[in-house]
Amino acid sequence: MLAILAFFLVVLAAGLGFAWLADHPGTVSLIWQGQEVGTSFTVFVVLQIALVVAAILVFWALRGFFKAPDRMSRFFSTRRREKGYRALSAGIIAVGAGDAVTARRMTKQAAKLLPNRSEPMLRFLDAQTALIEGDNARARAIFEELEAQPDTRLVGLRGLYLEAERLGDRGAARNYAERAVRIAPHVGWAGGAVLDLKAAQGDFDGALAILEAQRDSRLIDKAESRRLRAVLLTGKAQTLADADPAGARTLAREAQKLAPDLEPAAAIAGRAAIRLGDGRAASKALEASWKVAPHPEIAALYIHARSGDGVEERLRRARALAALHPGHVESRLAVAHAALDARDFATARSEAMAAAEAAPRESTYLLLADIEDADSGNEALVRQWMGRALNAPKDPAWTVDGIVSREWAPVSPETGRLDAFRWTAPTAMPQVSALAEPGSIRAIAEHYPRSPDMSVEASRPVREEPAAAPATP
Repeated sequence: MLAILAFFLVVLAAGLGFAWLADHPGTVSLIWQGQEVGTSFTVFVVLQIALVVAAILVFWALRGFFKAPDRMSRFFSTRRREKGYRALSAGIIAVGAGDAVTARRMTKQAAKLLPNRSEPMLRFLDAQTALIEGDNARARAIFEELEAQPDTRLVGLRGLYLEAERLGDRGAARNYAERAVRIAPHVGWAGGAVLDLKAAQGDFDGALAILEAQRDSRLIDKAESRRLRAVLLTGKAQTLADADPAGARTLAREAQKLAPDLEPAAAIAGRAAIRLGDGRAASKALEASWKVAPHPEIAALYIHARSGDGVEERLRRARALAALHPGHVESRLAVAHAALDARDFATARSEAMAAAEAAPRESTYLLLADIEDADSGNEALVRQWMGRALNAPKDPAWTVDGIVSREWAPVSPETGRLDAFRWTAPTAMPQVSALAEPGSIRAIAEHYPRSPDMSVEASRPVREEPAAAPATP
């Protein structure tokens, strides 16, 4: 728009100028070697303008002529560079697809076409190609070269970190990640790696500082930050549980507030409070956890929190705990175990059978076998319960990366990943049917007489007819 306006202004100025010359005529004469040449002033001005234009055109032509070789050289160089970058792009796509042959061919082609053999992208492509070819030594050498250059130091450290992780060299991996964090604190992989590595080495204070920095940089959201902080605090409390129970309780209580479903935090807080003689605080921490996520360790701690309690008092505590999360399998099993200890076989059997109906598992059938053995001594029924335990789904346990662990830990012993442990059944087993068929729970329950105040599953066995037991399933 401005160019058009400028053009019209120039035309207008030229028109006004020629109009003024027409209104003010005159002549111009030139005498040279006795010859006089004369013309009008208007024609003289036009000739001067034409001369200037001709001079400019001649200058441009001469300039173009002398610069033509350089322009041709730049043209072919640009085409060559464009082909090189196209080859580079094709190589990167081939690396992403895992095509080592095409990636190597494109790498060589790009190296021939690109003027700078040390082009960072070319070196990076070379390293990635070497990785998918399995030439880790070459890839490592290239990453070391990239790490030595300020512009490519971060990508070099990333490559060296991944190589150290592949080799299982935790110390080198931590070193590379920490150096990357110093260069670029906002880089997620470096911060996460340092966080995991510090936690794996037991440096929970350092890990908490890294987590705080990540939260401030908004690399992780608030919910994830709270969860990871709870895991780190629980890990630290776990290390202090024996030497400093008061400190462990403080850390575990904070962790429990951040993640109420983190059972190990509640267990550590409860155990530490018991050691300190604060039964009320222990019960409060354990009850809060039970309301959110019932767990057998919580039940055991709660029921046996007071060493002087008798079996009847423990059964009462088990019932009180179960009332906080009624109907849950762990609630029923907690009462069943306490009732067995108190020799209240009817209650124990009722709760255990209800648990087996809701969620069949190995330990439930073993518990039913123990109840039967302690109550009636009916070996046929005991064997039948034990037989069912052999084919029942496994009990939930702390699992991590395909490994079953006896206890929870803040990091995976295999991968060093933070918050990797999960309370779940270690293997997928066929679920046991609760239908009334030979060998089922209900078929077994038929050996117990009904009563107005008890279900079939809760009734006591008939001691005098042990031979009437159903066949083993």
